Amino acid sequence: MKWKKFTLKTTTQAVDLVSSMFDEIGIEGIEIEDNIPLTAEETKGMFIDILPELPPDEGVAFVSFYLDDSQDIAGILKSVDEGLDDLSMFTDLGERTITESETEDKDWINNWKQYFKPFTVDDILIKPTWEEIPEEHKDKLLIQIDPGTAFGTGQHETTQLCIRQLRKYVTPETVLLDVGTGSGILGITALKLGAKTVFGTDLDENAITAVGENLEANGINSEKFAVLQGNIIDDKAVQDAAGYEKYDVAVANILADVIILLQKEVPVHLKKGGIFITSGIINMKEEAVRAAFAANDAFEVIGVTYQGEWLSVTARKK
Repeated sequence: MKWKKFTLKTTTQAVDLVSSMFDEIGIEGIEIEDNIPLTAEETKGMFIDILPELPPDEGVAFVSFYLDDSQDIAGILKSVDEGLDDLSMFTDLGERTITESETEDKDWINNWKQYFKPFTVDDILIKPTWEEIPEEHKDKLLIQIDPGTAFGTGQHETTQLCIRQLRKYVTPETVLLDVGTGSGILGITALKLGAKTVFGTDLDENAITAVGENLEANGINSEKFAVLQGNIIDDKAVQDAAGYEKYDVAVANILADVIILLQKEVPVHLKKGGIFITSGIINMKEEAVRAAFAANDAFEVIGVTYQGEWLSVTARKK
C-alpha cells in the first residue's frame, strides 16, 4: 500500500480549528509541528526532564496527514480546500499551502516495532510478543510487554534501575503500589517475581487498556493488577481507592519533580517499614530529590543506584 503525506503550512493560531476541520472530514492521525514551548500543564504527565531547545516561535505551524492509494484523494483534498475556505473567514491561515510527498511502502503506523527487540535486565528477559525468545535467554524469567504507541518499551535506564530494586525487595507477600504505571511493566515484573497484587495509577486512560493487554500476554489474572486513571498526589478519590498503610512496596518511575511531590503522599499508603522505589531522576536533579527525602521525617533513604545519566533512590518508611 502506498501512502502519501500532505503537509499544510498555516499559522499556530489556526491549528486547533484546522485539526477539528480535518476530524470532521474523516482524516485521522495528523501530525503537528511548531515551535511553541510546552507549558507546565502539558508536560505534567510526560516523561520529560529536559525539554529540547526550540528555534524562535514565528507563528508558523505545519499540519500533516496521510492518505493511502485506496482513498478518494482528490475528493478529500477538495473537501480540505473547501474547509480552509470556510476557516479563512474566521482566522488567519497564513500561507495555506499544501505540499505532497510519498512515504515508503510500509505500515508506518507500526514501524516503531522494528526498534523494540528483546533485552535483559540481569536474569530477566523482556520482549515484545512478536519477537521469539533468543536461544541464549530461554532460562531467564520472561516478561512480555507490548507498549503500543502510548508508552515506553522498558529499555530506558530508569526502568531497568527500578526492575533491579524490585528484584531486591519483592517477596511472595508483597502488595505493590505502582504510580505512573504506563504499560504496566513494573507491576507485571513484580507479579512475575512473586508479588501478591498490584494497584496502579496513571494520568493516561490508555494505561488501563495497556495493562490489561500485557497481563493477558503474560498469562496473569487481571484480578491481580487493578489500574485507576487519576493523580494520587492531589485526587482524594484516587488516594482513597489506593487505600492507606497497606503496601509493602511502592514504585514510581516518573521524573524528578514528580518524585519530589510524591514523597509527601506515598508514606500514608505504605506499611511501616515499606519500601519506596523511585526513578526517572536525571543526575542533575539528584541533590533536589535527596533534599526532599531528607526533609521528610517519614522516610530514610536506604539506597541510590546509577545507570548512565540516571539514578534511582530507594527509601524505607520509618
